[in-house]
Amino acid sequence: MKRKAEAELEEEPIKKKSAVEANGSKQFQEGLLQQADQYHEQYIASEPYKHGVIQNLLEPQLLRKVRAEIQANLSFTPKETDIYKIHQSGDLANLDGLDDSSLNLLPSLLTLRDALYSPPFRHFLSTVTGAGPLSGKKTDMAINVYTPSCHLLCHDDVIGSRRVSYILYLTDPDRPWKPQWGGALRLYPSQIDKIKDGNEVKVPSPDSSVSIPPAFNQLTFFAVQPGESFHDVEEVYAHRTGSKDRDDDESRVRMAISGWYHIPQEGEDGYVEGLEESLAERSSLQQLQSSGDQFDRPRSSKYIYDNTKTTIAELAANGGSVPEQAKDEVILSESDLDFLLKYIAPTYLTPDTLDSVSETFSDECSICLGNFLSKKFSFSLRDYILQEESRLLPTKTEEIESKTAWQVARPPHKHRFLYMQASTVTDQSHQDSPIRDLLENLLPSGAFRKWLQLATGLTLCSHDLCARRFRRGKDYTLATGYGGEESQLEIILAITSSHGWGGDEGLAVDRDTSTAEKPHGMKEDQTKDSSTAPNASSEEPSFGGYVAYMAGENADTESNDGHSSDGVEVPQDLSNGARTSRSSTQKKKSEKADPAVYKASADDDDDGVLFSMPACWNTLGLVLRDQGVMRFVKYVSQQAPGDRWDVIGEFGVVPDDEEQVGVGNDSQPQQDSHLGLNLEHEESETEIESSDEDDDDV
Repeated sequence: MKRKAEAELEEEPIKKKSAVEANGSKQFQEGLLQQADQYHEQYIASEPYKHGVIQNLLEPQLLRKVRAEIQANLSFTPKETDIYKIHQSGDLANLDGLDDSSLNLLPSLLTLRDALYSPPFRHFLSTVTGAGPLSGKKTDMAINVYTPSCHLLCHDDVIGSRRVSYILYLTDPDRPWKPQWGGALRLYPSQIDKIKDGNEVKVPSPDSSVSIPPAFNQLTFFAVQPGESFHDVEEVYAHRTGSKDRDDDESRVRMAISGWYHIPQEGEDGYVEGLEESLAERSSLQQLQSSGDQFDRPRSSKYIYDNTKTTIAELAANGGSVPEQAKDEVILSESDLDFLLKYIAPTYLTPDTLDSVSETFSDECSICLGNFLSKKFSFSLRDYILQEESRLLPTKTEEIESKTAWQVARPPHKHRFLYMQASTVTDQSHQDSPIRDLLENLLPSGAFRKWLQLATGLTLCSHDLCARRFRRGKDYTLATGYGGEESQLEIILAITSSHGWGGDEGLAVDRDTSTAEKPHGMKEDQTKDSSTAPNASSEEPSFGGYVAYMAGENADTESNDGHSSDGVEVPQDLSNGARTSRSSTQKKKSEKADPAVYKASADDDDDGVLFSMPACWNTLGLVLRDQGVMRFVKYVSQQAPGDRWDVIGEFGVVPDDEEQVGVGNDSQPQQDSHLGLNLEHEESETEIESSDEDDDDV
């Protein structure tokens, strides 16, 4: 749609708004604006934080016309980041800037926008919430469409001058939304904890306590409160195989107008100079920079090896010298091999294979090793996982942690999953489980440490291990940067036992395979626009669950705790297979943005993906991670064939005399480096898969 010349824009918005502002109350249900005190009483009594719900907000015929105009005339862009998957229109704030022919296609939408930001309704909403005056000059709204598998993860909406958040639903008025379809707005309670200096910090619970399903012509709203107004949008669920509701799939289109009311701008009644800056200081982004991280779970359980007690910083200060005893240890003895053969496929213990793995890792700084675990151990591990998934898990965190061996990762605006560390395994039923065997025997062993050093060419000084289970329809990790000064070796042992994820065909699935297969995940055209609102029945299944390493953002767009402030954009093909690309241009953005709002990125052939691996079975991923590189596990859809399982390890690396270059580092190679890196290559995909034919001897 075309926009008018700037000279015409100066007067046009005033003319268009004046008529609507004079009669704004006529668009709302009769008598609504006179019930502010009644709604205020309901608002202040609400939990877990103050919020309001108004049914039948507007004249229904107006909203029907708005819905029809949207479906006929607006296009939607599919967008996916670590925090959401959604279809979104452009910004609706500047509808006045459209030319006359375009405006003629959207008269009802323009009427709705002006009614929502009219003085009568702003006064009504200000009275109900007690939030103070609301701006009519700064409008902020967009149309969001959720189809099956779409979701928005936990956040608090605190950005800039926002004062009140709202959602106005435009679901099908003739086919009422069913709560079992998902798509509800869920609110999270917070508890107040004290940090070491005595100050208080609000920490959201991993469980939501209020769920508000969508309904046509329903307005849901709340005052934006730093560290308190945490919420998410439940995944819109697809029909299940054999479900009687299959014919209802096309109705599972959660269309809504979402937006914010801002504090008064300069020149408006209620404007307070400096208030916006003051609000920014109280925002959740600032809170995340505080020592409130001490309440995050899981906590680090780093173990520093005896022969490298010197810290990385001290080693670096002394020129990065490696203790001689550490060098002498990198030899697999007969007892080491006997121990490792209980767990690892024999192929990966032969000198030729280790040399090949080491050479590839030195070139790529990442690698995937298929069929990594031995047949005997992997079979027992698969049986254990299948048995665990067949048991019904409690849904609430308190029950999970009191009745099972699992703990729940938190806070939910950073991550949520079930985890197990060696120190947390207390349940007797898990004392001898294969998961515990990995955590307490194989991965922390001196023999496995030697194997890692031979496979990577690195000298290791510490480890931190954790087993994770990502439940369908619940769990994820949001993008987090690595802040260490030295590169860190990270391992991901993928042990998802269920089939059908879409990417596991290209990785190990414990079948007879004597040759490695090319991984899936080649780039595809990602510019999919539709002339109408997306149709739920046309969506391809997308299960998520992949782990991705992405190029970090610059300092202006990354909060000090290493988290992305506006979500990390990911290609739509990421879940289809393993990808690796050692070097990537750092993405730059001019300003902080809201993770809940899509802003189109500049055209760039580099999608920022450094390494990714889908949910799969019996595959070990090795990544040398540089400072600032972001890592996340994509939300696991309710549609997924099972839960996603892995065991991860973070290994400290003793710095060498020369610069080490890992994924995400654009430095030029050092010719004398023991890694022998050459960064001037095209994006590549590397995977090695063991043969099962020689699983009895080395």
